[in-house]
Amino acid sequence: MRYQISGRQIDIGAALQTHVEEQLSAAITKYSDNPIDAIVIFSRDAYEFVCEATVHLSTGLTAKAKASATEIYAAFDACCEKMDKQMRRYKRRLKDHHKDRSEPVELMGAASYILAAEEQTEDAEPETLQPIIIAEMETKIPSLSVGEAVMQMELAGAPVLIFRNESKDGLNVVYRRDDGNIGWIDPQTGN
Repeated sequence: MRYQISGRQIDIGAALQTHVEEQLSAAITKYSDNPIDAIVIFSRDAYEFVCEATVHLSTGLTAKAKASATEIYAAFDACCEKMDKQMRRYKRRLKDHHKDRSEPVELMGAASYILAAEEQTEDAEPETLQPIIIAEMETKIPSLSVGEAVMQMELAGAPVLIFRNESKDGLNVVYRRDDGNIGWIDPQTGN
């Protein structure tokens, strides 16, 4: 597994990097045979250290965890514990999906844009209906089953996930509803 361990405006020593690699490897390999890579970023938020970890699994799933503490090692240990709990929670599902899937998840490229927020007063009408694009990025859309998409959304802690439905070969959306349930949008194909 490849590791990318960095700090945002803080120095990360060799001892911390070794600790992160050993602990994260032990936590992840219990639940996944071939994790691809792990990105761990340390930062400072006032008096606390924040640790954010993202692990890409060979099944195409991405698991994310974030924790903070007054000590940098404690922040990582809490983050690693959250990751372990998340992976343990989905262990059975991960194994079931991995057995069915002989190839890694196929990814389709797409453009992703960030639009400027509208600042309007009560009586002001917008000058144009065209939004202002402030950033453009490349993103990947995975080809998954609906169950895998829900699991991916929950592992990533995301409110919404766009995916290509393997059974219908069309774009679908799963999202977390305000009532706590999961919504699924499956567009009709044109006749």
